[in-house]
Amino acid sequence: MTPDKISQTVLFPDLFDKPLVATFNREQASSDGGGVLLKAAERVYGLVKAFAGCLADKRAPEKIRHTLAELVGQRIFGIACGHPDGNDADHLAEDPIHKLLLGRDPVAGAPLASQPTISRFENGAGRGALYRMARELAASVIERHRRRLHRRVWRITIDLDPTDDRTHGAQQLTFFNGHYDSWCYLPLLAFLTFNDEKEQYLCAAVLRPGNAVAADGTLGLLCRLLPMLRAAFPSTPFLVRLDGGFATPEILDFLDAEPGLDYVVAMGKNAVLQRHAESAMAVARAQSEASGRTEHVYTDTRYAAGTWGHERRVVIKAEVVRLKGREPRDNPRFVVTNLLESSRFVYEWVYCARGDIENRIKELLDGLQIDRTSCCKFLANQLRVLLTAAAYALMQELRLRAARTGCARTQVTWLRDRLLKLGVHVVGSARRIVPHLPRATPHRGVDGREVRRPERPRLPPSSTAGGSPVAGEDPDRPFPGRGRTAGEAGPEARRGHRHRRARRRPALVVEPRYAAKGGVLELGRGGARRGEGGVHLHHRSRRPDRGKRRPVTTTPGTPRASLYFCTTTALGHPMPTDEHASH
Repeated sequence: MTPDKISQTVLFPDLFDKPLVATFNREQASSDGGGVLLKAAERVYGLVKAFAGCLADKRAPEKIRHTLAELVGQRIFGIACGHPDGNDADHLAEDPIHKLLLGRDPVAGAPLASQPTISRFENGAGRGALYRMARELAASVIERHRRRLHRRVWRITIDLDPTDDRTHGAQQLTFFNGHYDSWCYLPLLAFLTFNDEKEQYLCAAVLRPGNAVAADGTLGLLCRLLPMLRAAFPSTPFLVRLDGGFATPEILDFLDAEPGLDYVVAMGKNAVLQRHAESAMAVARAQSEASGRTEHVYTDTRYAAGTWGHERRVVIKAEVVRLKGREPRDNPRFVVTNLLESSRFVYEWVYCARGDIENRIKELLDGLQIDRTSCCKFLANQLRVLLTAAAYALMQELRLRAARTGCARTQVTWLRDRLLKLGVHVVGSARRIVPHLPRATPHRGVDGREVRRPERPRLPPSSTAGGSPVAGEDPDRPFPGRGRTAGEAGPEARRGHRHRRARRRPALVVEPRYAAKGGVLELGRGGARRGEGGVHLHHRSRRPDRGKRRPVTTTPGTPRASLYFCTTTALGHPMPTDEHASH
């Protein structure tokens, strides 16, 4: 707290037995203590550096205090932590965690950019820079999952869907939209689904004027995504799912001309299609009358609109909706497709599955406020949409790393409250940075034992015992490399020792970098200890004679390594604590 600032004091003289005085005067403290997880997730994608490389810095070099990479990172990390407005920059300038995320000293580092600097940054992006940033976002997401899946992909589904971004000012290109009954923008969002995974990964977000029709920008987006996907997954078939409004002749002709591409596209009803569906509707009405419930019948037909060049298969869902206290209502639905499966399968198992992206859109709107497009300039609002999309990619990476845990299918809002919104007091010294987290954190186990690490660098030869190089672990495998998560000890740390509860015993991690071959330092008898030979480390050998234990001992001549007990190992580097440290 600087001397020219006065902390607000709130008094509650009659609330408790004693007067309660609340003061905002705790220095080096933050409410985003789990934000270090975002830094580890961003290292997987490299979006901050990629976005900064797309922008041109026209500022005078001698007057630059905040680089473009720092400004991009400040906005992405801030949005992910729940600070979507540029005005939040003034309150976060001295936040130690946010300074740490940008590579600054959390205690003595210079303050972050202020709101005017952020505003100039957002309004300085041009059309070409935004296009390059959009390509980098798509390329980073595709490359990330190419590495994760090792090209073991047998189908990729592309979902496109617009949403309304309501505006309340005089922003450029905001128009009244009769369908949404409001003044708004209409951003177009693209998601990728790999195989039968339940997660849809955001790969593109294009801001459009409020009077845009659903198909505007669709062909350009598909022309950009398909070559990238084919380069990353050469022999993988694709499925495109589109909602009503996309069934234009141009889009359907484009989809038919693409090799190895299937599609299901909803289309509105007309008199001709209703005549084709009449026989199925009669059956559905009879079934609904007999059962007293909503009934539906599936069939298909060949149909060609007046603007189509040839006939296409149209799947028909003849449905009669019957609700208590209301008259039965006909509800026929139509989907045009080139798939050959049964009509019921195409509609229920292929087309209806696209409803999951509505949950992703809800997360973007409610969790990350992608609709916070309050800048006057349209291009500045497009930049905000891209930065929010990058923040959402980081949150999806956190959820991906929390697979097989209680956070595996958690909404972004709850994920942030559970992992990121932690009160922390940061203490720094010449050798390390120690964030002190509350002992009473309800979900401390998620941070330490359940969340997997992202890719980590290989151990350099000079850091191994005896100077012999040891190959690094598979970057997509959990630490320490044998199907276990970061905080779990292996069987070698449990067998034959007094301390049987390995999950409650913190793991011991060698710094700098990580233990070679996923070694586990034993904490029981004969485990880690000081002595003339340094630190004694046991690990399982990967040679044919595995099962034997070979001691790896640091000698006085090797570079000094710090050893920490890690009780809250996060996605990135281990988080040390004072009471369990030895040097």
